[in-house]
Amino acid sequence: MAMTVKNNMPAKRTLNELDRNAKAMQKDLAKLSSGLKIRSAEDDASGYAISERMDVQINSLEQDNRNAQNGGAMLKTAEGAMQSTVDALRTLKEKAIDSANDTNTNEDRAIMQKQFDQIIDQIDDNAMTTYNGKVLIDGSHNDGITDVATHMTNQNLAEDTTGETSLLELKNRNGEPLRMESSDTITVSWVQNGKTNTVNMPMMHETKTYNDDYDEFDPNSQEYFYGTASYNVNDLIQLAGGTWEYDDSEGKSVLSGAVVELVQNDDSSYIGQNGFGVDVHTADNTAGITFKAKTAGIAGQISGFTISINDSQGNPRKDVNKALEFTTTIFAENASEDNAITLQVGTKANQAVKAGFSDMRAEALGLKTPPPVETLSIATQSDANAAINVLDNAMQRVLDQQTKTGSIQNRLEYTSANLINSSENTQAAKSTIADADMAAQMASYTKNNILMQASQSMLAQANQNSSSVLSLLQ
Repeated sequence: MAMTVKNNMPAKRTLNELDRNAKAMQKDLAKLSSGLKIRSAEDDASGYAISERMDVQINSLEQDNRNAQNGGAMLKTAEGAMQSTVDALRTLKEKAIDSANDTNTNEDRAIMQKQFDQIIDQIDDNAMTTYNGKVLIDGSHNDGITDVATHMTNQNLAEDTTGETSLLELKNRNGEPLRMESSDTITVSWVQNGKTNTVNMPMMHETKTYNDDYDEFDPNSQEYFYGTASYNVNDLIQLAGGTWEYDDSEGKSVLSGAVVELVQNDDSSYIGQNGFGVDVHTADNTAGITFKAKTAGIAGQISGFTISINDSQGNPRKDVNKALEFTTTIFAENASEDNAITLQVGTKANQAVKAGFSDMRAEALGLKTPPPVETLSIATQSDANAAINVLDNAMQRVLDQQTKTGSIQNRLEYTSANLINSSENTQAAKSTIADADMAAQMASYTKNNILMQASQSMLAQANQNSSSVLSLLQ
């Protein structure tokens, strides 16, 4: 090997090795101190991109979980307000049942009415419950719906019952005759916007039918046939607000002006359409008799409909009255924009749970009228009897909404558990890609440290070798 002094190539090569070892050791130190195998795109470009996307996903999942938990807290607040309303309705029904008992005087009922009114006011207070400034169950956060009329259905009567079936021919669901008599009396009570209305009628009503054979030149002829007939099912329903008038087109006396009407459809299980435009049928898809309020929305809702048949002695026909019970199958709603609360629980757009709250104010529950306010009455025995059905319907309405809210709460619990699991699995996947194997990294650091020390020693030796040239120059 030639002896040179201009270029010390052994030292140059040793210095390069020293520099490489120093850089490798610096990387090892950085990975050991951060615990990351991939700290930047320089370490692994594709691995870094995957790791960063996973990091964004993990942060998003954790925020989604916080959203779900906050949503659950909001729903819990709304459900608590509904439970308070259920408790209030329970007390109201107790008062109505008490007032319906004739051991009380009207003076006693007047006292009960005062307490009754205060509890109804409390229901309005419950509806104003807020969460983070949002009023929850006053109808301001309802789903997007159209105007809906009250629909009430009876499935206690025989399946072949129609609107034209005479009350004297009615049968129960088992096909057994109800055995009403022409001497019976009918009481129909309906409550509209908290106001109780009652009509009392005999089982038979006068009929007037035009005589087509009437001869205007015969003074002894009758222009009309007069007689009596029993009410049919349609007549019974239309007693709510209806009055008897002669109809030229029908050629006979008919009820007109009723606030309700029979639902006519070829499918006997059909009830009507809800606010979402979805057809509603009886739960078991068997026949039923359904009527609806003629006016849709809260203003026209029928919050209670009670039929009482008494015999000629004034005693209630219990089996008949039970068979003539109508229950609310579609509740009245005012048209509303879609103001439901959206709970973002996914990492992508539109991955959300929506929670809509129906109007739970006393007016919407049928317990009071719009201003000037008139509350549901229990001031008389008949009013109290009618109020019982109103409170049953109001209770059902609140429980339906409470059940819906509870189901969303339950769903959010599952959502939260899934988000936690997804976050954990994504974190594990990121760890596989980006986390440093500390044992392997420490072994690499130790190796590079030794190599660096060796390089330093060899650099000193290479520099020393160049000085041997001086012995030739002496």
